[in-house]
Amino acid sequence: MTLTTHAIIGASVATMFSFHPAAAIAAAFLSHFAIDTIPHWDYILRSGREDPRNPMNNDMVIGKDFVFDCIRVCIDAFLGVAITFLVFFPQEFYQVWIMLLGVGFGILPDPLQFAYWKIRKEPFLSLQRFHRWAHSKDKSLLGHWKIGIFYQFALVFTVLLLTKSFL
Repeated sequence: MTLTTHAIIGASVATMFSFHPAAAIAAAFLSHFAIDTIPHWDYILRSGREDPRNPMNNDMVIGKDFVFDCIRVCIDAFLGVAITFLVFFPQEFYQVWIMLLGVGFGILPDPLQFAYWKIRKEPFLSLQRFHRWAHSKDKSLLGHWKIGIFYQFALVFTVLLLTKSFL
């Protein structure tokens, strides 16, 4: 999933638990793994290096491609924040915080993968194992970005409808 999708869904789920910030954080964080189980499209990170024999040996190489990837990932995350604020248009200060916590914790498992790739110690090791286990193994959408974006849009739209009906 793109970070935009994780951000919007993380914020959506967090708003359902806005009465309890710890529950909002936990729900947003867990939403990341829940939606990663759905077959989806991801853009390829140019600096990523995959080990086909052992995915726990994957890595990111810091260099020219890494800078490009960082810019693309930041744009992706910012788009998620912007859309979240447009959709929910918070009226109260606490709503802004709940949304930002939802965005941040909805996205967090992906940056923690980078921490794993560079540190390779606990608790990152266990989290990476869980992330890989939860992640969809269906790669049929990898080369189909138009369909992949449409599916993610449909997922976000569905979650937003459910969230709006819940609130």
